[in-house]
Amino acid sequence: MTASPSKRVLLAKPRGYCAGVDRAVQTVEKALELYGPPVYVRKEIVHNKHVVNTLRERGAIFVDENEQVPEGSIVVFSAHGVAPEVHEQAKARSLKAIDATCPLVTKVHVEARRFAAEDYDILLIGHEGHEEVVGTSGEAPEHIQLVDGPDGVDKVKVRDPSKVVWLSQTTLSVDETMQTVHKLKERLPLLQSPPSDDICYATQNRQQVVKEIAPDCDVMIVVGSKNSSNSVRMVEVALAAGARAGHLVDFAHEIDPAWVADARTVGLSSGASVPENLVMDVLAWLAERGFTDVEEVTTAQERLVFSLPQELKRDMKAAEAAKAAAAAQA
Repeated sequence: MTASPSKRVLLAKPRGYCAGVDRAVQTVEKALELYGPPVYVRKEIVHNKHVVNTLRERGAIFVDENEQVPEGSIVVFSAHGVAPEVHEQAKARSLKAIDATCPLVTKVHVEARRFAAEDYDILLIGHEGHEEVVGTSGEAPEHIQLVDGPDGVDKVKVRDPSKVVWLSQTTLSVDETMQTVHKLKERLPLLQSPPSDDICYATQNRQQVVKEIAPDCDVMIVVGSKNSSNSVRMVEVALAAGARAGHLVDFAHEIDPAWVADARTVGLSSGASVPENLVMDVLAWLAERGFTDVEEVTTAQERLVFSLPQELKRDMKAAEAAKAAAAAQA
């Protein structure tokens, strides 16, 4: 990339919504349209402050546990996935559950069940307490132990070193995960890998473009919430790849003008649960401060789309049929 005397922005692409987030947000929106408010959502549907607040204004009620949902009500499970016991609790309370778990997280759940059925020890690489990790661990708690980064490797204990497999949280840093795997393999040479990559395509793509532009950036701004694992990782990836500074913000007004005061090149991207309008707000903020030369840097094209949860599609279809029948009788 040739240097320019003007202040410029390197705008990363892909950025923002991934297919799983798009599906989860649409699930709550469609549920509100179909059933009317309130629609209860267990945990944050996705880890983004703006998205959660917008859905709350439309009638979504966010709760921590099923016990907070009135019996017989509608509850949507978040994109991060839930343990089987959460589904059982919903049944016990006669809740109409709509599962908005990202299909890529579901894939990891399926892998966990399969390896547990074959009596493997499963090493789950991820961050303790993250909702996705809690959900995956709940699929086979007797077989799964958490490895929270390279520092957690020494605590690992397995029954049979020839029957061990690693899985991972989908939103991790690819590089840090592979560092952990490498360290695990030093201790457990027969450690098996998952049949396909667990780290989600969108997480990898967003990290890859950030790596590409980071060496040219005086500062990298990532739009995303602090509880968004993939957004936090993007800042870390940018700094590791050569950005002189990096910051995570939810909104443009959170940017400190001092961050860009001496900058010539600012990198800009957003986490996988961030709507595009928040990125445009940051571009406008930067333009007001002289960063008018915007160059979009693209490293991948994303075309994946996930269909809505079956239980919701079924009810939408029934509602359409009822509407058509009523119109025919009128």
